[in-house]
Amino acid sequence: MKRLWPILALSVLLMPTAARAEPISISVESSSGGFSGGASATTGWFSIDLGTVVMPAAGAVGTFLVDGLKAGSDYTVSLVISGISGWDSLRAEILDPLDRDDGLDPASQPSYVNAGFSTSNDIDGFSFAQGSGLQRSAVFAGGSASVVADEMTNRGDVLMFTGLGRDTARVTFGLRDRVGARGFLIRFSSVGGAEQTHMPEPASMLLIGTGLAGLAAARRRRTA
Repeated sequence: MKRLWPILALSVLLMPTAARAEPISISVESSSGGFSGGASATTGWFSIDLGTVVMPAAGAVGTFLVDGLKAGSDYTVSLVISGISGWDSLRAEILDPLDRDDGLDPASQPSYVNAGFSTSNDIDGFSFAQGSGLQRSAVFAGGSASVVADEMTNRGDVLMFTGLGRDTARVTFGLRDRVGARGFLIRFSSVGGAEQTHMPEPASMLLIGTGLAGLAAARRRRTA
């Protein structure tokens, strides 16, 4: 029996990476605005793939509960978003569980923050792995997106990916829990969109033209 232990230990070391993935748990905590998917999330050594989610319009929101990250380690998170229509920016935010490190949190929390959580401040140990050198990028239907980060203040940890395109986007960013093995939330929301810059209807164009003609006629009368 004793001879089996070295063999078993060696077999564990030689197991494929996917089979030895860390015990990280990921689940969809809440969703609204047509958000769906995310149930097929998978993890590996320092990587999290949230799978494919659908965010069809501006105002779609999906929140993931993540637990079990290794302390102080940097993870690469990726997801594919499909069904995009009418929005051009993806907002990702970390929400911290209420505990003893919330002294720097804003006194008034945003209305969207889930019960039992708060926005992430600078001392809670959660971040999008700033300073790690991990990639932060998004490709919207074949075009690269710009990335803006707000993670150096106590207001929260936020990434905003903005790009032009439709149908699909692939998003990648880093994630870190300095303490480790704690449950926290990542909230995704779609912002903006083409519907905010729609062309005027023909009837509106007619009213605009009529009004301009009236102004021109009044000006001619004053100068006559």
